[in-house]
Formats: sequence, structure tokens, C-alpha cells
Amino acid sequence: MQVQLHSIASANPGKPRAALYARVSTNNGQNPEMQLAEMRVFCDRRGWQVAGEYVDQGISGSKERRPALDRLLADCRRRRVDAVVVYRYDRFARSLRQLVNALAEFQALGIDFISLHEGVDTTTPNGRLVFGIFGSIAEFERELIRDRVRSGIAAARARGKRLGRPKATVDASRVVVLRAQGRSWRNIAHELNVGLATVYRAGECSKNPAGIGIAAD
Repeated sequence: MQVQLHSIASANPGKPRAALYARVSTNNGQNPEMQLAEMRVFCDRRGWQVAGEYVDQGISGSKERRPALDRLLADCRRRRVDAVVVYRYDRFARSLRQLVNALAEFQALGIDFISLHEGVDTTTPNGRLVFGIFGSIAEFERELIRDRVRSGIAAARARGKRLGRPKATVDASRVVVLRAQGRSWRNIAHELNVGLATVYRAGECSKNPAGIGIAAD
């Protein structure tokens, strides 16, 4: 795994500052330079200065933590860049939801996002429209997941399945005996392998010598 970060900002403070992000999954013949070269040409045509090049090399897109990407996002939050340029969506985000979340954060920070090969550019009206469509799709996916969860819970209840934490049978008389020996509530909970709140409730119900069933903490 290689992580490269090149800070090559020009001395011209008037030009928009662009951060270039590239990623290749393996070190076996894959070279991020192809991605970077195309992004540099794009920035040159726009008259933007390249504030930094962030490269994750030999890192799968399925990884949630990517060192160069993490540094890029940190620099965005410090307002060190005005635009983020990527080669393709799949080089940057591992899912549509992650992409939409990142774009929403960029929008809040006043940072534009450009993906060269999908033709998305939030500096243009068409690019902002596409971003809105992505957001709607991501919200639709979230609603589908919520509906599936609710349907699964309803089906389980219909089959008589009990949901929630299993009951832990606590012998209230045992709690009383241990307390009489001067043991602390925490010590009793540890010995009986139940939560502290469960022991408290068992103590309150100690008049029941047969023990009680209480949901474990």
C-alpha cells in the first residue's frame, strides 16, 4: 500500500484551488499517473491551480478508511481547496450513499466537485441537477431499507417471535443474601453475570423468593 500526497499549490492566490484525488486498487501494473495527468489538463484548461494531489495506491475502494482520501477531506474542512476533481466516481466513493454524503458536505463547505468521466461538474447547472438526482436516489434507497426492516419485524411478530433482549432469570433471594454479606451492587452484578440495573430491580423485587425474570442489560 502506498499513499502519496503532493502539495504543489502555485503562488497565485487569485486562482481557484483544486484538489486532485486518484486511486488504484493494486500495485501490479496500475499507475495513478494516467488519472492525474488527465485531471491536470482539465485544471489547466479551467485556469485552476492544483493545490494538492492525493493518491491512494494499492487500496481497495471497499475500504472505509483511505489515508489520502482522509487527508483530502480534512483539507476540505479546513477550507484549503475550492474544488475536488476525480477521474471517476468509483475512484472516489465506495457507494452512492458515500458519494452523496461527501457531495452534501462539499456543498455545505462551498466546494465544487468534478468527476471527469461521468461529466458531473457542480460548477454548472447540469452538474447541480445530477447531484440532486443522486440525492433523491440515495433517499429512495434509505426508504427501501427502512421498509424492509419494518416488514421483517412485522413478519417475525406475526410468527410469534419475541423481539428484544432475552430474559435473564435472577434469583432475588440470592441478591438479598449477597447484599447481607456486604457485597456491592456492582460486585453482585459481576458474580451473577447480569447488568447492574438488573440487580437493582431484582433487589426491589426481593420479596418474591422464587426469583424473577428480568431483561438483562
